[in-house]
Amino acid sequence: MNQNKFPNIQKLSNLSHAALFRSFFKWIWLGGVVGILSGSASAIFLIALEFVTDTRLEHPWLLYFLPLGGALVSYLYWKVGKNSSKGNNLILEQIHNGNEAIPLRMAPLVLFGTLITHLFGGSAGREGTAVQMGGSLAERFGLWIKAGAADRKILLMCGISGGFGSVFGTPLAGTLFGLEVIAIGLIQYEALIPCFTASFVGHLITTKLWGVSHVQYPQMIAPALSFSVLLKVTAASLLFALASICFSELTHALKKLFTRWFHHPALKSAVGGLIVIGLVFVIGSREYLGLSIPLISDALSQYVPDFAFLWKLILTSVTLGAGFQGGEVTPLFAIGATLGHTLADVFHLYGPFLAALGFIAVFCGATHTPIACFLMGIELFGSSGAVYMFIACLISYLFSGYSGIYTSQRIGISKSHLIQVPPGTTLATRRNLMHKNPSKKQPETDQEGQEE
Repeated sequence: MNQNKFPNIQKLSNLSHAALFRSFFKWIWLGGVVGILSGSASAIFLIALEFVTDTRLEHPWLLYFLPLGGALVSYLYWKVGKNSSKGNNLILEQIHNGNEAIPLRMAPLVLFGTLITHLFGGSAGREGTAVQMGGSLAERFGLWIKAGAADRKILLMCGISGGFGSVFGTPLAGTLFGLEVIAIGLIQYEALIPCFTASFVGHLITTKLWGVSHVQYPQMIAPALSFSVLLKVTAASLLFALASICFSELTHALKKLFTRWFHHPALKSAVGGLIVIGLVFVIGSREYLGLSIPLISDALSQYVPDFAFLWKLILTSVTLGAGFQGGEVTPLFAIGATLGHTLADVFHLYGPFLAALGFIAVFCGATHTPIACFLMGIELFGSSGAVYMFIACLISYLFSGYSGIYTSQRIGISKSHLIQVPPGTTLATRRNLMHKNPSKKQPETDQEGQEE
């Protein structure tokens, strides 16, 4: 009797391996195509972004057209954007629900809108643009091959990974970002190979085929491991988490205020542009406009003003809160790096070392993606301070709570069993309920995560 069973077990094993091989080659192919699409889109975006940034620096008077540029972009989104205005949140919603289409128009709209923001001096990033273009193109590719609901979800995750990995030149971080950002505390390992393929191919397409070069940061010089340094890094990481909360909450609050005060989107962005111009005159510097890459480089190598992190935080929150297009991640890098450099004097640590930790930790607190941020740290700054990077990301992830930049991000597993959060609750739902009544019990499920 046992002899009859063994052939059946062997047959099942062979069938299982055949299915695995079929799935492997399928997703290498599909993830590769998404990587080609998202990598090419990121390359075009980065080339154009460099051009508009250089143009703005050569012609400082362009700043005075920021209100007009913002009004134009918001008007276009209002007239033809439809649900594209949800941005990254739309992609997250469709990965969970799948009840809306991601329009192809999202890609050119966010590309044009972000370039206008940077041309006229808005303080914004680039990750949102790359992710939205990647998601939009992945959606179109999925429709072309008639992908089912399960495959569509993975393709959209590939779009996130491909866009992120290619725009920053960090294929490993891009892989994990596409996996972690979907649901806090959960990773869908079925999408690991597709997301890695999309991120890695996207990176190669951007750098090798299009010849785009990414910013090179100095390698981290980490202090010797000691209890004193660990204690200081932990304390600094708590402040990095606080910075991420401040950025997220201020941005969300300004979005609500601008929407409440100015019902027409174009007027809202025009007023926001005027406020940015006013802040530039108050600060007396333009180094906080655009991506602020030079500010990041200074924090990782030399001196930066003590309150640079605060000015970058405020200007970016106003820019994005008023409806300008662009990402949050590069400004978060700048906020974290400058805050870390400032804290170095307080904790008596090497400035560039703590700046590098702040670079990844503030980003981690705002996105709840600790493994992706840890890998990004290694890809950008080397592995000599890997232990410190990991600690900084873990502390920032935990103590940032459920405040984040993506309101449609879901809570898969609570960060602590002492905090009762029903699985599937979005950050927007939890935030709204906590603000209305902190003692009110959360609903059992949350079917839609709407952007505020």
